[in-house]
Amino acid sequence: MKKKIKSAAELQSTYIDYVLTHDRKPASVYLFAKDNGITEAEFYNFLGSFEGIEQSVWSELIAKAIEEVRGQEIWNQYSSREKALAFFYAFIELLKSQRSFVIYCLKHSSSKIGTPDVLSKMKEHFDLFAAGILDQGIESGELVTRRFISEKYKDALWVQLGIILNFWIKDNSSSFEKTDEAIERGINLTFDLFQKSPLDSLFEYGKFMMNNGGFKSAMKF
Repeated sequence: MKKKIKSAAELQSTYIDYVLTHDRKPASVYLFAKDNGITEAEFYNFLGSFEGIEQSVWSELIAKAIEEVRGQEIWNQYSSREKALAFFYAFIELLKSQRSFVIYCLKHSSSKIGTPDVLSKMKEHFDLFAAGILDQGIESGELVTRRFISEKYKDALWVQLGIILNFWIKDNSSSFEKTDEAIERGINLTFDLFQKSPLDSLFEYGKFMMNNGGFKSAMKF
């Protein structure tokens, strides 16, 4: 019999070792608990399910990444774009220590309209963080407010995170340097779309002219 599990962290570590060794979940909570010197009831005192263990790993990783970037001395001086870049770099860096588990999770997890179930808890952390830095960008004028669209900016960043994750999984470059480049290009493109563009100016001009009879005057010229 293996050493008895005494904490949620030990349970998480033991579970990760099992799935990476067998490339599948344990047959049941009962058997997994028994093999690790605890009762089924003790297992549930730590976490509610195997899926809960997997979700907790992702939640802890993103929480740690957010904590790390917010702890940087220069954090409050960053623009919204720079904060997003800092987070993406930090998060991918942390994932390197769990790369095999990340690949396992994304390979085996079911999805709910595009978001793997295993990432559902992590997405809650991400949405709160993304909304915060995007609101900062809107308030400072860095990002443009668009009716019905601004509230979807965080969804665009979530999609970008999914793109980066899939790119990183397939990246064979040294130190995953191509993933760093993908992050830079992807985040910069996304934030370029969040900023004011000639189309915004055209829309504002058209709205102004419509409200002030400018187009009628032009037709009579």
